[in-house]
Amino acid sequence: MAVYQYKAISKSTSKTIKGVIDAESLHQARQKLREQDLYPTTIHETTHASTTGTGTSLKKHGRISTRDLALMTRQLAVLLRAGMPLVSTLAAVVEQVTRPRLKAALFDVRDKVNGGSSFAEALSDQTRVFSPLYINMVHAGEASGTLEDVLVRLADILEHQSRLKSQIISSLAYPGFMGVFAVGVIVFMMTFIIPRITSIFERQEVALPGVTLALIAVSDFISSYWFLIVGFVFGIYALWRAWVTRKEGRKTWDRVKLKIPVFGPLHLKLVCARFSRTLGTMLKSGLTMLPALDVVNSVLENSHIQSHMDDVKAGVRRGRDLAIPLKETGLFPPLMIHMVELGQRSGAIEEMLIKVADTYDDDVRLTIDAAVGLLEPIVIIVMGVFVGFLVMAILLPILNMSTSLA
Repeated sequence: MAVYQYKAISKSTSKTIKGVIDAESLHQARQKLREQDLYPTTIHETTHASTTGTGTSLKKHGRISTRDLALMTRQLAVLLRAGMPLVSTLAAVVEQVTRPRLKAALFDVRDKVNGGSSFAEALSDQTRVFSPLYINMVHAGEASGTLEDVLVRLADILEHQSRLKSQIISSLAYPGFMGVFAVGVIVFMMTFIIPRITSIFERQEVALPGVTLALIAVSDFISSYWFLIVGFVFGIYALWRAWVTRKEGRKTWDRVKLKIPVFGPLHLKLVCARFSRTLGTMLKSGLTMLPALDVVNSVLENSHIQSHMDDVKAGVRRGRDLAIPLKETGLFPPLMIHMVELGQRSGAIEEMLIKVADTYDDDVRLTIDAAVGLLEPIVIIVMGVFVGFLVMAILLPILNMSTSLA
C-alpha cells in the first residue's frame, strides 16, 4: 500500500491542510480524502525511504518531538494490553497521529508487520524516527512476550526525557532573554545613541577625558566595522562546526566539554543519568548485559565517553562486575560507581541503576536552578557596569565644560 502526501482544503473550515494518507492508488487516495470532507489541491506519492534518511520528501515537515513519540508509544501499549492484535493496533494509532513523518513511518511499519516482519524488524527500517534504544527494547519485548510492558517503559523514558528537556529550556529562557536584551541594548546605544551625544562634545572643541575618548573609539569601530564583527563571529562558528563534524574534532570537543567549569560537571551528570536509565530499562526488559551496553553506547551522545565503553564491555565480557571497568575509565563519578557496586551485590542492579538516574536527574535540575540564580545577577551587574561607564564618559566632559565656563 502506497503513502501519499497531500494538500487539501477542508470543507468545514475552508483552511488548507497538509498530511499523508495511505491508499492502493492515487484515485483511492482522492476518494478517501473526499470522504473526510477534504478536497485535495495537490497529491503525490511519497516513499517510505524518506523517513529512513534516503529520501527527502517528508523532511520539510520537521522533526518528530520526543513528546509525540511518547504519546504514540503509550497508545500502542494501551491498545495491546486491551487485547488488540498488533496490526490492528498500528492501524488505529496511525489514525491518531498528526505528524506527517511519524504517520508515514507507521504506515511503513504496519505494512511490513502485516507482511510477516516482526515489529522490531519493521522499526529497524525507520532509524530516522526510532532510536536504537527503542528498536532493541521492542526486540527484547517481543522475544520475552512482554511487549506491552516494554512499551510502557519506553513511554515512561520518553516522557521523562521530554519533561527534563522542557524544564531545562524553561529555566534557561529568562536569563537567555536577559542576556540577548542586554547585548541588544549595548549595541544599540553604541551605534546610534553615543555617536549623537559625542558629536556635541566634538563640536565644542574641548579636551575630552580618556574614558570619553575610549567610548568614542569603540562606538566608531562598531559603527564602521559591524559587518566585519558579524562576519568574524559567523566565520568562527563555521570553522567550529566544520571541526566538530570530523571524528577527531568531535572526540576532542566532547573531552573539552567535560572540563568546562559548571557546564562540564552538569554534562557528565546528564550522561550518567542517560547511561543508568537506559541500561536499567534494557536489563528490566530482558536484555543481557553486553547487548544492553551496546545500546547504551549508541545513546550517550559523548564520543569521548563512548570511546571508553569498549573497555567496559571487554571487562564485563571477561566476567568482571560492571562497577570495576566503569571505575577504571576514570570518567564516572564515585557515587555512581558505589551505587552500581551495591546493586550488583544485592542482586538488584536494574532498580539501582534507575535510582542512580533519578539521583542525577534531580541533581541536574538543582544545578541548573542554582546556575540560573547566579546568572541573573551577573547580567544585571554587567549592565550596571556598562551604564556606569556610559554615564561617567558623558558626564565628565559636561563637568569640564561647565568648569571652563565658570
